[in-house]
Amino acid sequence: MLYLVGLGLGDAEDITVKGLEAVRRCRRVYLEAYTSVLTVGKEALEEFYGKELILADREMVEQEADSLLKEADVCDVAFLVVGDPFGATTHSDLVLRAVKLGIPYKVIHNASIMNAVGCCGLQLYNFGETVSIVFWTDTWKPESFFDKIEKNRRNGMHTLCLLDIKVKEQSLENLMKGRKIYEPPRYMSVNQAAEQLLAIIQNRRLQGEKPEITENTICVGLARVGALDEKIASGTLQQMSTVELGAPLHSLIVTGTMHPLELEMLKLFSVDSSSFENNACQRTA
Repeated sequence: MLYLVGLGLGDAEDITVKGLEAVRRCRRVYLEAYTSVLTVGKEALEEFYGKELILADREMVEQEADSLLKEADVCDVAFLVVGDPFGATTHSDLVLRAVKLGIPYKVIHNASIMNAVGCCGLQLYNFGETVSIVFWTDTWKPESFFDKIEKNRRNGMHTLCLLDIKVKEQSLENLMKGRKIYEPPRYMSVNQAAEQLLAIIQNRRLQGEKPEITENTICVGLARVGALDEKIASGTLQQMSTVELGAPLHSLIVTGTMHPLELEMLKLFSVDSSSFENNACQRTA
C-alpha cells in the first residue's frame, strides 16, 4: 500500500492519529521536501514518529518515482506531504503511477494553507482562484498572476497568493554543465510579493491602464500559519511592502468585496486602523 499522508501546517504534532499510525506501520517513509516546509526539521519528525525519513526532492519525485514506489505492492510505503497531500499536482502524478503499477493507495488528509487562511476572518467561500507569485529575475518578470487577481477582485472575490519557494535549485550555468551544485534555499516574503504587485501596477498605469488593484487595496499578510509564532497583518498593499512578519512561510491575500463581519475581523490585525476607514468600506456588501 502507498500512503499519502498530510502533515498539517506547523510541527511534528500536527499529523493526525490516523496518519501517525500509518507512518509507524510503513517500511519506508519519504518526506516531500520542495512544495512547502514545516517549522521543524527532519530530525524532530523522526523523533516524534519513531521512524527514519528519506528526503524526497523534486528530482526524485518527478524523475525517479518508480524507485519511490519500489516494493510498495508487497510492503507499506508512506509519502509525507506538508499540509494536505493534494496541495500540489505532482502528487496526483504519483498516484497515477501507483495505479498503473497495480499498487493500492490511501490518502490521509490534513489541514493546509488553502483552508487555514480562514484564521484571518475572511470567509473561505468568498475566495476565487488561488494564484502563485513567483520570484522575478532580471530577464523574467511574468505578470499573469496579476491578471487572475484582478479577475477575482472584479468578481468581488478574495485571492490567496501562494509565495514562491526555491529549494535545491541550480543556477543556469551549473544546470547546463550538469553540476550537482545547488543555490541556497529562498522563500518569498509578503514584502517581496507586495513590491512585485506594486511594480506591475506602475507598469500598467504607464501603459494607460487603470488597474483594479491599487496601492490602497486592502491585503492580508500571513506568516507561519498554524505555528506558535503565527503572524497576521492587514492593511493596504503599500503597507504590506514594509510590514515585518519574520521567518517563512508567508502568504498574501488580496481582498475583494468584504462582508461587514470580515471587515471587523481584519481590523483585529490592522497595521493602521485608518487604512480601513479610508479604503475598505468602499468594498463591503
